[in-house]
Amino acid sequence: MSIPHPPSATGVVFSSAQLPETEKEKAQVTETVHAVADSTESSPAPSIRDAEKAESTLEDEDKALAKYLPPSLWIRFRVWYNPYRINFSVAFALNMIAIVVACTHRWGYAENHASALALGNLTAAVACRNEFFLRYFVYWPLVKTFQKWSPLWWRIFLTGFIQHIGGIHSGCAAGGIAWFFFLVIRTFQHHVANHTPAVVLAWGIITLVVINVVMFAATPWIRAHHHNFFERHHRFAGWASVVFVWIFVCIADSYNTETGKFHSSGNHLVKTQEFWYALFITVLIGIPWLTVRKVPVEITTPSPRVAVIKFQKGIQQGLLGRVSRSATMEYHGFGIISEGIESNAHYIIAGVQGDWTRGLITDPPKFLYTREMKFAGLPYLAHFFRRGIAICTGSGIGAVLSTTVQLENWFLIWIGSDMEKSFGPVLFDMIHRTIPKERYILFDTKKEGRRPDTMKMLKDVYAAFKAEVVIITSNPAGNAELMQGCKENGMHSFGPLWDS
Repeated sequence: MSIPHPPSATGVVFSSAQLPETEKEKAQVTETVHAVADSTESSPAPSIRDAEKAESTLEDEDKALAKYLPPSLWIRFRVWYNPYRINFSVAFALNMIAIVVACTHRWGYAENHASALALGNLTAAVACRNEFFLRYFVYWPLVKTFQKWSPLWWRIFLTGFIQHIGGIHSGCAAGGIAWFFFLVIRTFQHHVANHTPAVVLAWGIITLVVINVVMFAATPWIRAHHHNFFERHHRFAGWASVVFVWIFVCIADSYNTETGKFHSSGNHLVKTQEFWYALFITVLIGIPWLTVRKVPVEITTPSPRVAVIKFQKGIQQGLLGRVSRSATMEYHGFGIISEGIESNAHYIIAGVQGDWTRGLITDPPKFLYTREMKFAGLPYLAHFFRRGIAICTGSGIGAVLSTTVQLENWFLIWIGSDMEKSFGPVLFDMIHRTIPKERYILFDTKKEGRRPDTMKMLKDVYAAFKAEVVIITSNPAGNAELMQGCKENGMHSFGPLWDS
């Protein structure tokens, strides 16, 4: 079946193998496809001059989505109070309830093992942010077990929970620090009766201060406005806190409250919960750093706004990578573009957003540091679904192109300004070679002189393609607008979190 394409909104819907079987259904699909194409031509449009002025930078390019009337307050609340915040609320509230019960002296375990409760929470917090644990103990087994066959509501729930597992990270981290406060306060309250030496009291305070620095550096405002401060303090104060926790665990275990003397007994130490929690935290933190490698890269700059970084060997769909000029400092996470593990290369698209990314263009390095252990991201969960749509703006293509290239049941919608000039021929060659024209839409707002009616386009493709879910990679405002629109129209959708 031949389908005419609009001149600049290239690609429309479906390969022939994916079309409905009956002639009636085929006719309906053809009608929908033409409606999608027509919608890109008939939407109200500003002048070309206004469009070019509005989208002359990479940041503006990410604003290439049409604006809509704000949805209901309830819809906006549901998008805002996402599973991340739900996970945080549950984890933190349970800890606070437990601490209140412990303060009433009705929970003897908490009185005697407050340090174990604190370290148990911190262990959960580290695990929920650890590349190794998440990829091999959360993402991979759940996707392998439940992909495609299980009920859609269950797959949607799992996707929301796994993607937003960072809420447990934040909730347990805050809960663990609260338990450390409880522990230190209790230690001071009973230090006379227990003959607690000053070194134990002092080290408890030091550990508490360092851990609070880690938490302060990770607050959303600091992450958003002072990312380098967040990274340096969250990482190095985090490493320091692990050392201090070990010292605190060893000191506390070696002091005998009955004799009032220190003793050294490795046999007793390894039997404590605190020892195994501290060991597990250390191992989890250390594993990804053992995979850091200095690798050769080729950097091309198709425009002053974008650097295309080429690495050796192919990568499976759904994985993301961290790169840096230094072995220990300023790692940046990016989506990975690759045609598959059989390919001889993979790519990262770095849009200019700060000094580090700008330096890739003004002073392109020959080598970069990266962790060979890549971490699973939201696109990895695309395997859950029978059909889906990946919609992105600008450099958001870096997170989802591999999904639409490697998975035949995913549709690509890419919206941007002067896209081929901005991003170069590599991406467009990959799209044209690997994705059937019926399975993508490329909308260049500069060529069109306007923004598309994005929600109409998305609704039409969602219905015609029989999609189960939409993955969105836009800027925060665009992501929120599209998610609100999807929820209002009964379409399941997920987008990036900007929480790390």
